[in-house]
Amino acid sequence: MSQQEMLVLSTSDRDRLKVLHEVRQGHLTQRQAGERLGISGRWVRSLLRRVKKEGDRGVVHRLRGRTSNRRLSEKVRRKVLKLVEARYRDFGPTLACEYLAKSHEVGVSKETLRQWRMAAGLWRARRRKVEEVHLWRPRRSSCGELVQWDTSQHDWLEGRGPRLYLVAMIDDATSRAYARFVGQDSTQENLRVLWGYLECWGRPREFYTDKHSMFSVNRPRVEATEEAVEEERTQIGRALQELGISWIPAHSPQAKGRIERFFGTAQDRLVKGLRLAGACTLQAANLYLEGEYLPLWNERFTVEPVNRQDAHRQLGAAHDLAAILSQVEERVVANDYTLRYAGQLYQIARADIWPGLRGGVVRVERRLDESVWVRFRDRYLKVACCATKPQPPPPDPAPTPAPAAKRKKLPRGWMNGFKLKPAPPLWKILRDEGAGAPRGVGDFGR
Repeated sequence: MSQQEMLVLSTSDRDRLKVLHEVRQGHLTQRQAGERLGISGRWVRSLLRRVKKEGDRGVVHRLRGRTSNRRLSEKVRRKVLKLVEARYRDFGPTLACEYLAKSHEVGVSKETLRQWRMAAGLWRARRRKVEEVHLWRPRRSSCGELVQWDTSQHDWLEGRGPRLYLVAMIDDATSRAYARFVGQDSTQENLRVLWGYLECWGRPREFYTDKHSMFSVNRPRVEATEEAVEEERTQIGRALQELGISWIPAHSPQAKGRIERFFGTAQDRLVKGLRLAGACTLQAANLYLEGEYLPLWNERFTVEPVNRQDAHRQLGAAHDLAAILSQVEERVVANDYTLRYAGQLYQIARADIWPGLRGGVVRVERRLDESVWVRFRDRYLKVACCATKPQPPPPDPAPTPAPAAKRKKLPRGWMNGFKLKPAPPLWKILRDEGAGAPRGVGDFGR
């Protein structure tokens, strides 16, 4: 019995073979067959000659089964796997290939590396999760219309240094990012990051954040009254108002998905980059972030806006960032031209005393460099910290009464046999006593 060879045809090969059979039967012309297959009429004639000579094998590509000229040797495969396991063990195939290409040690595609690691048992394919159909919110048309702002808490240094927080701002239209590492997620640190963004890009139209207490006053709503209630603002909210920037609160983390996805990518790529760079301090982490990661992000992961006109506005002469991006409070000036702030007493200089200053309200600014500035109307006043007035000593506490002496315990049953008879009336007692008394005594009741 002769052993027949089994021919395996792909879908495109079967489609071509069917069209060629129709041409041979006269149902289609060579020109119509070429238009249907997307090839030229000359190539149709060549395929017809092959099919006539070789049969159905004539439609199979000549390079099928041949070794590729680009195939890497077994030595290169072992070298790449050894290098990846030594340096990039927990890196994905895509990120590992990027670092291999950056180091110019060996060039290999991410799919080839993925197949090699899966064959060696060093990588396991992950099944894609079935995601729900989500209607994406359209991007803003121009850069600077909406900027998302948030903070990510993560072990960025993997225990090699202090705990850091990543404060990031990402443009909604282009996904262009600006971020800095800070030591704590506070109002002052967020104002410093805002200062850097404003100097770099300018004033956006709107900021989109969560409802953290740094951005909104989380108190119960005041019931409607006839009197107007002034809206309470945080220090960041006041600063945005003075800068002419609107603020939009997000009701859920999913609402600001663009900044959340930025953090998801950073918690993988940025952490591994900081590890390879050996960053152990806040300064080293910011140096890598500004010099390596953010330029890479803004080059590879940004898109072109629909409207090329930039909506950012330039900072004007009236925008004093040192004064706006500070902690601002109001104080009342005393009759001796002093004011109290943060437990200290400040004296206003004699040369800066103006009419209406005594009993007036001044604006006190504690700036990011911890200096204190006092402004009355449109003019800054010179102040000096002076000693606080001595407080009178508290009054002596009242002497505590001495504890009463303890009564002696009487023996049990001392009341047995004791009966308290009802006393006679008072007139009867006086009459009995008056009977034996001298004359005149006891007769006053008659």
